[in-house]
Amino acid sequence: MRLRTVLATVTAALAAATSLTAAGPATADTRQGHACSPSVSVDRFSDALDKTTYQGTFVGNFSALAVDRDGSIAALEDRSSLFSLDRKTLAPKSVVPLADEKGAALDSEGLVIDRDGTRLITSETEPSIRRYSVDGRILDRLPAPSPLLVAPAGRATANQTFEGLTLLSGGNTLLASMENAISGDATNIVRFQTWERTKGGHFRLGAQYAYPIDSGLGVPEVQAIPDGRLLVLERGFTSGVGNTVRLYLADPRHATDTSGIENLTGQSGVRLIKKTLLTDLVTCPSLGATAKQPQPNPLLDNIEGMAITGYSKGRLKVLLVSDDNQNAAQTTRFYHLRVRV
Repeated sequence: MRLRTVLATVTAALAAATSLTAAGPATADTRQGHACSPSVSVDRFSDALDKTTYQGTFVGNFSALAVDRDGSIAALEDRSSLFSLDRKTLAPKSVVPLADEKGAALDSEGLVIDRDGTRLITSETEPSIRRYSVDGRILDRLPAPSPLLVAPAGRATANQTFEGLTLLSGGNTLLASMENAISGDATNIVRFQTWERTKGGHFRLGAQYAYPIDSGLGVPEVQAIPDGRLLVLERGFTSGVGNTVRLYLADPRHATDTSGIENLTGQSGVRLIKKTLLTDLVTCPSLGATAKQPQPNPLLDNIEGMAITGYSKGRLKVLLVSDDNQNAAQTTRFYHLRVRV
């Protein structure tokens, strides 16, 4: 979901957009890492892509990240473009436009690179999950449970639906996270929907789980780790204060299947996904970052995308990106984290 700030200077962002070749590498680096908590440290950040263009396309509005089969970083923007970025420099290498079956733009939010290289991409307007070829052709569309559709078709609120998308360990279960609660559920409980892979390479609806969110926050991204647990981002924004971004370790393996439960109100007998706070990113060192609007830590911005770029014995390399909404008061910023789970 795009977290907007009311500004009279929004158009200045477009006027200030420059080509990538003109962008300076606004990057901070720390060789030994800096602790945000006992479990998380931030190595460095980069603003090098902020307010740039590539082949006539604005570089920004990033909502999801994934590691492609060639090791490059796929970066999805929520205005219907999918970029390929160099893994080391993050410089754009290509961009592919996306659209729905009628050629209309998507509000594209979640991204998975499947094992055959095709792209599974959510749009939160319906919501939907479509499979795209590398060159942006629609190949398939997954079913969605009716309660998770946007009202009046279902019980979800527009722009509060499928934000995160990940394949669980083994590659046969796909999981999408709703950003916020549907009507009839407690406001602090969001639903995580799964799909199971079928023989034809399609996906059928699977189990559904309930995840407890912190007050005032939503879920912009979720990523599976090899042991069956999840990294979950929770994020919020308060005007005049700035962003709150927290990283949780979550375990859905013993949670109740809630697909047959009409209303989730915290009732007994429903086991929610267990979560453990890894860090609140406000505690990270700022590393010399500057903010264009009030922030409790100038390193923070509207962080929305996340990918695990490395894993070894419970230690993860995690890449985050903020969605600048093509807004002069926000920044496209990449964050390199080290996470111990």
